[in-house]
Parts: sequence; C-alpha cells; structure tokens
Amino acid sequence: MPAPLVRVDHVHKYFTRGSERLDVLQDLSLEVPVGEFLGLMGPSGSGKTTLLNLIAGLDLPSAGDIVVGDQHISAMSETQLARWRTRSVGFVFQFYHLMPVLTAYRNVELPLLLLPLSAAERKKQVLNALDIVGLADRIHHKPGQLSGGQQQRVGIARALVTDPALIVADEPTGDLDAHSAEEILDLMQELCRSLQKTIIMVTHDPRAAARADRVLHLEKGRLVSETRAAV
Repeated sequence: MPAPLVRVDHVHKYFTRGSERLDVLQDLSLEVPVGEFLGLMGPSGSGKTTLLNLIAGLDLPSAGDIVVGDQHISAMSETQLARWRTRSVGFVFQFYHLMPVLTAYRNVELPLLLLPLSAAERKKQVLNALDIVGLADRIHHKPGQLSGGQQQRVGIARALVTDPALIVADEPTGDLDAHSAEEILDLMQELCRSLQKTIIMVTHDPRAAARADRVLHLEKGRLVSETRAAV
C-alpha cells in the first residue's frame, strides 16, 4: 500500500457561539495514501467541509495533529500555512472562482505569480496545465466564452499549475450537467492514475462518490463508515 500523504490524528474541531460550544469534528483519525482519490460524504453539518479545510491548511484543528507529506501543518503559523498552501495544495471549487475579465491562460497563471518564477517558466507551466485538461486551444477565451465543463477544466488546470501533491475539491461537479460532470470525474481519475495526484473530494452526489477509490461517510463529526471501489 502506498505511503500516506495525509495523516489526521485524533483531530477535534469546535467553534464557539457566545457561551455555546459547537463540536464539528470529534476525535477523527484517517490516512490518505499517495495517489488516492478519496470521497467525503455526509449530511449537511456532518463536518466534511470542515475536515477538507483543515487538511488543506485553511483552518487549524482545536486539538490533534495533521501531517501532509512531512509537514505538520497543524503546528504552523498563518504565515507558514499560506506559504505552504501556495506550493502544496491545489483547490477546485463548485462555482469555479475564475476571474471573468481574465483569459483561461491568465486565470491559470494566477497562483504562479506568488512564486519566484520567470515569465518563461510561468508560461511553460500554464501551457502544460491547460494541455493536461484538454484546453490548449482555449487559452485566450474568457470564462464567459466557455461552457461550465470547460470553466471547471480551467479551475482544475489552475489547481495543477504549481504541481501540488494534494488537490482538494469541494463539490466539483455540483454546478455541472450530467455529461460535463462525467468528463470532469474522468479527468480527476486520470490525474490520480497518471500523475499520482492525491485528490480529496467533498460531494453529495452518489454518482461522483462512486468514482472515488474510497469514500468516507461522516455524521455529526465522526467517521461512521467506509466504502471502497469495486476492483
């Protein structure tokens, strides 16, 4: 079995609302091997998006440890986390989060502007990412000139452009028609198989979850079951 890229060890997360404490994740532990396509499912309020945000370094746990690669991200400062996210995590969103005034090329280039790269190096990485997602012929198109499926491909190219080991996806097919959703899921599976990317996906859609190698089901902040893809 591949070594784990992600280790979540006895993580607890709570928020306070006035004098009330809301426990969102409770003593949760899991490992995600390199190259796995992991699905997270559960009813609203089950903690799946909170877990995704913790693994991606967007938030810190109240207790417990999170390790990605060899980095203890749960012990990092906000500044350290921001630097780590820039290089180590790609983000895919339900509603794409593309800049409407920018071309596909410029949207994909945005994460690279935070890194010490030359214009030639940025160009090489942007064109490679757009080629991987099948949009080499759409680099000068703005989001309004692209279909929903093509916009999500731009979003995936943007997630890939820094060559992160980990990609987190929050309802990546939630705004797509069935055909476009299938194409996006095909692409995500291929990224795991060909590029050994590790993908963690939150979804409500059983058809999307069925494409994952493994699905973890959460309820009230706890892991309650696990299903694996048929071999």
